[in-house]
Amino acid sequence: MKLYVIVPLCALFALTQQAPSSECSCELTTSEKLFPHDKLVAVEDSALKCNSDITPQKVAELDSLLLGLELRLPQLQEDVSMLERENDGQLYGVISLQVIENELMQINQLVARLKSATLSHQRLTANTTEQLEDLKAEMQELESYDTMRVVNTQRTNQRLKKDLDQCKSGLYPTTKPIQPPHGNCPHGQFLNITGPRVYTAGEYPGSYKYGAWGRDPKPEAGKESWYWLVMMTSSNKFSNYVRFYSSLSSLIVGVSAPGNVLIHTANPTTNTIQGPNVVLYGEALYYNCYNQDTVCRFNLTTKTVINFQLPKGTRFNSKGNFCHPDECYPFTDLDLATDESGVWVIYTTTQDFGNLVLSKVEEGEPLRLGQTWRTSIYKQGVTNTFMACGVLYATRYVNKEVEEIFYSFDTTTREERFNVGVFISKMSPNIQSLNYSPVDQMLHAYCDSYMVSYKVLFG
Repeated sequence: MKLYVIVPLCALFALTQQAPSSECSCELTTSEKLFPHDKLVAVEDSALKCNSDITPQKVAELDSLLLGLELRLPQLQEDVSMLERENDGQLYGVISLQVIENELMQINQLVARLKSATLSHQRLTANTTEQLEDLKAEMQELESYDTMRVVNTQRTNQRLKKDLDQCKSGLYPTTKPIQPPHGNCPHGQFLNITGPRVYTAGEYPGSYKYGAWGRDPKPEAGKESWYWLVMMTSSNKFSNYVRFYSSLSSLIVGVSAPGNVLIHTANPTTNTIQGPNVVLYGEALYYNCYNQDTVCRFNLTTKTVINFQLPKGTRFNSKGNFCHPDECYPFTDLDLATDESGVWVIYTTTQDFGNLVLSKVEEGEPLRLGQTWRTSIYKQGVTNTFMACGVLYATRYVNKEVEEIFYSFDTTTREERFNVGVFISKMSPNIQSLNYSPVDQMLHAYCDSYMVSYKVLFG
């Protein structure tokens, strides 16, 4: 006889029982299709192959080739210009032509490698796109075996959980502070930097070795995209104006539509700029006043300067500079910095035996020095400093290609770290100034007349 049994696991079986005198045999038949395990294994293998084909190293290879080309082309242009200026028609001209010929050959090799890598990436992109379409179709076919609708249920649960989280957030909203407390970063913990993102000689290639550039963290309406530039136009030490660009692209190509804002016609003179460590904040330029241990604030709207005195014993006039083993950067006694909370000044004093001192600059009238923190790091053992989210970071020289962010001081906890271990890939041997921009979390470096920027990563 035949018995039909409905099994709870959604499979219908036909059980046939034949009962001879002493033996029993069963025949088990399922109405469901067998799950194709081999196909699932093949899909997993294809997914692993896709992941192995696309690697960060392949992307970095393209970036490296582009960067090499970007560095060599200006050098070739400079050599050709020099030959045009100084060609004597004799031995010098012959040697210069040989140098230019070698540079052209190297550039052609770079272009060939770049072309080959680009074609390879295009083929890889096309192949990967095709593989992903095949994988999508195969996964949809495999999903048809999910008779209990487990996958669909999981998706529904995830969507419901997301909707529930959004509902809770709506019931208990949190207001983001306009100015976070010192050491409390809305972006998360400082992790690393990437780049360079920008590398340009700007409007005056090779003319002014010392300077600074960046963005105003608190700009006037309509100037949100503006960039500023201050170059030490007198003896690599002094300046008397700030130059503006309406966008990053304008700065790169060297078109200054807003132009210069002049502090004084003379350079240097009282209340003009001394040293490259300059910042712009709230439509005002902050800098070390010429020949004084004071901080100047130049109001761009009223064209007026006010200043305040730093503590007695503050080293100035190139007596407390940033240094590396081979040289010190002149007139870097005072370093002005900006972050999410405002303006800071980093300096050293005789009574602190040359160690870094950090003070908050309080805005308003009169301009004054706010809370002060003392560190145990020797200023002349540091090449640069910058602030981010109420934390002071210091750099040191490793070699001509690398600078290290090695030290930090948290103004909230007063915790000092000497093992930050974040490395900066340099485009030239020296970094004369570093400015952190809280607007876009970029680190702006002025390096031997070049302007370079890096992205700061938080998490």
